[in-house]
Amino acid sequence: MTSKRIFGTDGIRGQANVEPMTAETVLKLGKSLIHYLQLNNDNKYQKVLIGKDTRLSGYMFEQSISAGIISMGTEVMLVGPIPTPAISFLTTDMGADAGVVISASHNPYYDNGIKFFDSSGIKFEESEENKIENILINRSYLNNPSSELGKAYRIDDASGRYVCYLKNTFNKKYNLNGLKIVLDCSNGAGYKVSPLVLEELGAQVIALSIKPDGKNINLDCGALYPDNVSKTVIQDNADLGIALDGDADRVIFIDHKGNVIDGDKILAICINNIVKEYGNNNTFVITEMSNLSLQRFIESLGSRFIVTQVGDKHVVNEMIKSKSKFGGEKSGHLIFLDYSYTGDGTLAALQVLSIMINSGKSLYDLSKIIDLYPQILVNVKVHEKIPFKDIPELDKYIKSSQNLLGKNGRINLRYSGTEKLARIMVEGQDHNIINNVVNELSSIINQHIGHRFNA
Repeated sequence: MTSKRIFGTDGIRGQANVEPMTAETVLKLGKSLIHYLQLNNDNKYQKVLIGKDTRLSGYMFEQSISAGIISMGTEVMLVGPIPTPAISFLTTDMGADAGVVISASHNPYYDNGIKFFDSSGIKFEESEENKIENILINRSYLNNPSSELGKAYRIDDASGRYVCYLKNTFNKKYNLNGLKIVLDCSNGAGYKVSPLVLEELGAQVIALSIKPDGKNINLDCGALYPDNVSKTVIQDNADLGIALDGDADRVIFIDHKGNVIDGDKILAICINNIVKEYGNNNTFVITEMSNLSLQRFIESLGSRFIVTQVGDKHVVNEMIKSKSKFGGEKSGHLIFLDYSYTGDGTLAALQVLSIMINSGKSLYDLSKIIDLYPQILVNVKVHEKIPFKDIPELDKYIKSSQNLLGKNGRINLRYSGTEKLARIMVEGQDHNIINNVVNELSSIINQHIGHRFNA
């Protein structure tokens, strides 16, 4: 097993059958999880819930992590392909001590990953992941005697439980009768439950990408490719479009004119609705990638906001601390803390649909709520992730560019937590200026750590 840290910004993720995402390491990871739980719980007979998305490698990892868990005397509840947020809900609903998600979210099919939820449905904190990783490295777990092995069960009604839960988050005063909705499920974890929820609430659903074959998850479809939904919305004269990612924890919206609605506008729509309903004595949690105009908008409502680093786990943790009702990321992770401790694309879609119905406005009209500052996002492939401040030319250019952009502009550089990418975000009031800054930043990063130097 690799000696490098295996947990990233959102669990473990990597290419299937390549360390750390091998059957052998994942089996040991299952053992390490249970050893960690046993150290923190007098009840040694834990129950662990395991779900996955539709990747080909999911079969392998479901079996390998189950074997590790069972060898430690623990029961396993297998729920099969189901959205990541469903595991958050079901872990609590079914009284499990932990939940395991086997998914690489929006990544291609040949990647996979592992995420853990605690008994409250909250993703494990970094400190907990570090402890599990130390157990894995040191192999400090012990196998149970053969007379004290665990068992595995298939839970047949897991999807039904989740569908009922989602429907109960929708305002009972409303229904979706008369709405035509295009829904792209990305050939992923939401391919069964998400269309069913909308249909049972009365919508006419045109479902796309609902035939997973193990290799077509996220392939030219879903949240990463909303143009498919845009074209279908226009072609079929639909009221709106919804695009989920591979594990259905985030969502992209398309209005009836085929326009992809920026995630910050969706955040603004939801924030405005919460202020109308509960008053402005609330704190909203957004990330460093959200547009400055969203911050200005929240201030104009008389409310407060907190900015976190990227990752819905960080958003949720800050929301719990600040007792916030709502927070999220412009990428489509929307967290309604009254209902869920993680991003849930289908749940978020229901909340936005509820706002549309209550207001009597189309998504196109609602999206006019704020005007965004021009913002450009670019990914640069790199061969190593050295601190940006250790590239003197880059550090010098950032400082000079920030002066040029002024108080209504900013630069954000970060590395992807799951891929060898430098993510560049530049925002300001002059599109030509920010375009020039992005090009120069890309050039400097390419020159020093660009992917072409990777042998």
